[in-house]
Amino acid sequence: MWDDVFPSFLIGLREGLEAGLIVSVLVATLVRAGARSRLPQVWTGVLAAISLALSFGAVLTFTAASLSATAQEAFGGALSVVAVGFVTAMVFWMRRSARTFSGEIRDKVTGALGMGAGMLIGTSFLAVGREGLETALFLWTTARAAGESAGPLTGAGIGLVLAAGLCWGLYRRVLHINLTRFFTATGAVLIVIAAGVLGYGLRDLQEGGVLPGKASYAVDLGGSIDAGSWYSTLVQGVFNLTPTMTWLQVLGYVGYLAVVMTLFLRGATPRTAEPAAKAQRTRPLAPGRRRPPWVVPVALVAGPAVLAGLAVALGDSPPAGAQTVAVSETDCGKGFSAPKPGRQTFQMHNTGDKTSEVYLVDPATDAVYGEVEGLAPGTTRALVATVTGGTYAWRCVPSSGKAVTSRAVRVAGTGGGSTAVVPVSAADLAAPLTSYKAYVERGLATLVTRTRRLSDDIAGGHLDAARTDWLTAHRTYASLGAAYGTFQDYDQKIDGRPDGLPDGVHDKDFTGFHRIEYGLWHGQSATELTAPARQLTADAAGLRKAFPTQDFDPGDLPLRAHEILENTLQFQLTGDAGQGSGTELATADANLTGTRELLTVLRPLLTSRAPRLLPTVDADIARLQKLLDSAHHGGRWTPVDGLDASTRARLNGATGQLLEDLAPVPDLLEIRKSA
Repeated sequence: MWDDVFPSFLIGLREGLEAGLIVSVLVATLVRAGARSRLPQVWTGVLAAISLALSFGAVLTFTAASLSATAQEAFGGALSVVAVGFVTAMVFWMRRSARTFSGEIRDKVTGALGMGAGMLIGTSFLAVGREGLETALFLWTTARAAGESAGPLTGAGIGLVLAAGLCWGLYRRVLHINLTRFFTATGAVLIVIAAGVLGYGLRDLQEGGVLPGKASYAVDLGGSIDAGSWYSTLVQGVFNLTPTMTWLQVLGYVGYLAVVMTLFLRGATPRTAEPAAKAQRTRPLAPGRRRPPWVVPVALVAGPAVLAGLAVALGDSPPAGAQTVAVSETDCGKGFSAPKPGRQTFQMHNTGDKTSEVYLVDPATDAVYGEVEGLAPGTTRALVATVTGGTYAWRCVPSSGKAVTSRAVRVAGTGGGSTAVVPVSAADLAAPLTSYKAYVERGLATLVTRTRRLSDDIAGGHLDAARTDWLTAHRTYASLGAAYGTFQDYDQKIDGRPDGLPDGVHDKDFTGFHRIEYGLWHGQSATELTAPARQLTADAAGLRKAFPTQDFDPGDLPLRAHEILENTLQFQLTGDAGQGSGTELATADANLTGTRELLTVLRPLLTSRAPRLLPTVDADIARLQKLLDSAHHGGRWTPVDGLDASTRARLNGATGQLLEDLAPVPDLLEIRKSA
């Protein structure tokens, strides 16, 4: 929650200060002009603007809730991009206008005084309404990115209260703030935050199918950075930077930041503030036709709320026929009745005091038809599931406490239209994990032997033999891909690349297989390579000793089925990982061996849950293996950059197809609390 507070605090402070300054100048001008009787007109416009902003936020929230999951992603992504546009325009406008801000507003008020009540109301309404709409849109996108609203609303509330206090102090002349410097400094920070919102919005548009490239990752640090750690959560909450980002996200983030920040700072050179214009005295106008004083305020304040209600109602939110199902740690599924067959939307409302996981299950088999994770107290989220003939119940698993299952209902009809997943528990993955750890321990024993032989080759000056033994040892390590996440710092020592090191391939921290590869294929002598080879042998032995005591989360095992070949596609098949040996396809072949071994231990669980998946995956593996074999001639492998365009395209296509068919594995074997 608290990691999401700062961006909303800053937007609340800035927007609140802008709107508050406008109101302060309006009020001060009227007071000095002897037109205190016109103050209610200002407050009418202000209240109408607040009503409009709140109504706009309600329309966004409830309209999005009626959309499908894919449409929600596209809708949210589009509004995130719009929010970035608003924020960008706002920071530039305020940087440019801060010096003459008060004078411009006073001129507008002076003009409005001569044009009747409607003009004065309109001036305050438009001035404050713009800030309110921007705030509502930015808060909505921030809350959606955070997955909860408490943090963003808390931050915005604190910012608005502080802004109100600052405006009061400025109005009473007990505070003196250099507005130009203030809006320049906060504007620069907001540009950084907006870059993150843009990246998040682009990702949503990719997930919603509007933009391509959702599987093209430029950054994938999920295996080395704990996304749930406090520092990762803080960075994600403040800057919307995640451990895994696509190329489009990175290009959007960097491009926006580079262009907008450059333009902003280039125009932010402080200038001597212009002297404030003297307050102009105007004579109070004679009152116009009298009407009941409450008519205009009520109409203007209630109007946006009525229109928002109509928009929500006509927008079918919640969807027609949607059931509202109450869940809590003691009573799960209240209000649930037998739905009609077909695609259904259930509005899950947490009436309890604890965050809960909610599952729509078949109580006889525990198979899961749909789920909502992390449903916070007092919140409502939609769960969409396809219902066919069968038995259904709700299972609620609070953050602390026992699972509660609702009464079961029977839906008439035949089955076959819905896809249910039999949940997996940590106990179900225990046997596959034990088998796989045994495979890794055998592989590490072999790795120690082969790295020692490689070291002996180099120490004896037998560099030709060392090149052969290097490949054998490296393929051994590459075949253990599913365990990379548990190797901790050893993976960087043994198989790290020079990317990001200050001195690149010559950096003292560049060690392991690729350091030796660089030396063997770039003419370095045995003397230069002896120390790196001995270090590799020591690190392999250290890893073998440490592995039995390292944590291996059972839930990581299904993830590795997809991640091994993602790395293959990103590094080996692009040639980015190689340091001169031209053996990237040999490493890819070893990665495929590791994937095959992993699927072997997971096969019993997958067969019972997705019997049609494994034959498809097996065919994909056979096709990819055939393509890799065609690049292997005796003891030599064709370098990636030596492949013709059509062969390379077929290789990438086969790997991509296998990745696509492996994509359901993590979801099928996700450890669910409903199990």
